[in-house]
Amino acid sequence: MKPDNLTEFTDDQLFQKMKNIKNNKIINAVIVGATVGIFFFGVMKNGLGLSTFFPLVIGYLVIKNSAGDKIIEQEIRKEMQSRNLV
Repeated sequence: MKPDNLTEFTDDQLFQKMKNIKNNKIINAVIVGATVGIFFFGVMKNGLGLSTFFPLVIGYLVIKNSAGDKIIEQEIRKEMQSRNLV
């Protein structure tokens, strides 16, 4: 996900984007925590195998996809500071 032209957004739209990014962070943390928990449960129950590593792959993909959100969040913060909204 690439950053949009933030100068065209209204103040409310910037706040809404920040809120969505924060919600996505929480959801991503829950997904990663659940996948790690599933991994450890699978290791304790069945030992190591392909099915135990599959949840870790999902967690890795979630982390990798959320890396773009950090860049967008920084750009939104800069735009909000330039507008004196923070």
